[in-house]
Amino acid sequence: MKLSRPVSWFLLAFGVWSLVIWVTFIKNLIKDTSGLAFDDGHPTAYFWVHLTLAIVSFVLGTVIGGIGLRGLRALRRTS
Repeated sequence: MKLSRPVSWFLLAFGVWSLVIWVTFIKNLIKDTSGLAFDDGHPTAYFWVHLTLAIVSFVLGTVIGGIGLRGLRALRRTS
């Protein structure tokens, strides 16, 4: 399958966006002082659920961005 240039750029941008957003979210989750993420210094269910969501989204964003990057590289080789 050959991806078009706009689709490849979109996938790459989505991957970068996803990485930035979820890394920032994890940093904020770890620094949480509202009592949702930690209870007396111990992680809560809220913490584990959101950490799992962030990790899965991080991995999917990396894969999607990689597909976009591979699409752009393929287009460069054929141009």
